[in-house]
Amino acid sequence: MSPFASATSTAERSEDKSSADEQMIIESVAASANKNPQTNNQQLPDFESEFVAVPFAFSTESLSTAFGAAGVLKHAGQIQSSILGIGVYSTNGSWISYLRFNDYKVPTIDQWLFSAETYQARYKEGVYYVPGQTDIYGETEKVVALGDESYTKLHAKYILPIGRGSQGAVRSLGRARGDISWNPLESGVTSVKFSPFIQSRELEGYDYLPEEAKGLALELDWDNRDNGKNSTQGGQTSFKVTRDFGSGSRNSWTTWEFEQSAFVSLDSSDWFGQQIMAFNFYLADTPTWTSGSDDLHRPPSFAGVSLGGFERLRGYTSKRFTGRSAMLYSAEYRVQPKWQPLQEWPVFNLYDIPWWQWVAFAEAGQVSDEFSASALHDELKWSAGVGARFEVESIVVRAELAFSEESNQFWIMVNQPF
Repeated sequence: MSPFASATSTAERSEDKSSADEQMIIESVAASANKNPQTNNQQLPDFESEFVAVPFAFSTESLSTAFGAAGVLKHAGQIQSSILGIGVYSTNGSWISYLRFNDYKVPTIDQWLFSAETYQARYKEGVYYVPGQTDIYGETEKVVALGDESYTKLHAKYILPIGRGSQGAVRSLGRARGDISWNPLESGVTSVKFSPFIQSRELEGYDYLPEEAKGLALELDWDNRDNGKNSTQGGQTSFKVTRDFGSGSRNSWTTWEFEQSAFVSLDSSDWFGQQIMAFNFYLADTPTWTSGSDDLHRPPSFAGVSLGGFERLRGYTSKRFTGRSAMLYSAEYRVQPKWQPLQEWPVFNLYDIPWWQWVAFAEAGQVSDEFSASALHDELKWSAGVGARFEVESIVVRAELAFSEESNQFWIMVNQPF
């Protein structure tokens, strides 16, 4: 899978997509609502849509040389909403398309936000790790194959009327105002998200592999960060359950994922206006996983628990390790230099880039077919690297070079990894 194609799915992790102007409007309305609770249903001020496009070119093992563009329509019909589109075509005949509609609100329904996304791609020389035909859930080997991939997801998010969600879903998108506390009744945004999905992957010459997954994901999230794009304090806690109910041609299966992040601000210096230590813990399992049975209740490798890729264990290719369960520890040192020349450089000066960030990171984790502390800590896989991140027109873009004992990976993607 292309690192760029993988990066498109990170759009769903962005919980703060408002531009600086949006933030001021949303927060000013929130302040007014705090003074007068009767204004909870008042209309937000008038706004104008704004379109921004960025061309790019890159090269990867599976795509060769690729060219494409990403476009964002901000305030797309509603002030908090946006539309993101990405298109890529490569010299080896591969192509990628991605489209997402973010954070739409139905009038008179104050606590809900709705989003949708779809991804389609064809890789003429896709790099995959697949099991053998006699044991489709056994050891994997690296292959190069023609691959067709797709998914479509709908997201309905209910913002609980507590903490920063007490003034409605739209106002919850603003940055935290005031001190962060560890009481969800007073601080952060607590939400429940329902996401029906359909996902497929077809590899030429590997017809014995499962090709489709359909189901529903349910996620409980408490976002207690001060700023989703550039967190300096607080943290985020999420628990997600994914269920494919199965059919005559598909196994039924269930996975769950737990993730906890935390951010600690260090003192500034003469060189850096901001220094942050960021930590993340990830744990996942497939409780329906069975062995020695024809009805295995296991997900396809492309839809189940995995490590490797742009988000977790970045020194390895996407979904390099798959199995029943996974665990990962991550730490990042993020610094924001006081020196910021980008707005004066050619091309960069065409866009609003309020900050950039330098990052060093390290990760250690394991995937196992047994859910136990000893198995998940046995012979940990590691990854380390460096990167640069920018906020470009209210979207965080990151470029990272990651190392591992097996390979080196260069990733270009959107949004913070956590």
